Amino acid sequence: LASLVMVDAVVVFEEDTPLQLIQELQPDVLVKGGDYTIDTIVGANEVIARGGSVEIISLLPGHSTTLLAQAIIRL
Repeated sequence: LASLVMVDAVVVFEEDTPLQLIQELQPDVLVKGGDYTIDTIVGANEVIARGGSVEIISLLPGHSTTLLAQAIIRL
């Protein structure tokens, strides 16, 4: 992800939610998968209140981070 031109940074966090990180970094865009709704996205209110946007990306059947991780482990 970090190598993508449109990505400024990738951050790993250990808290239960990324709320504190979102409040500190103040991202312009927050992206989540299609299994979320705007009401269930932690930090959405904070991003929108600062004029940013929250994007919900449609899921693709047969594609998931779980499947990707399993494929990497098999290598």
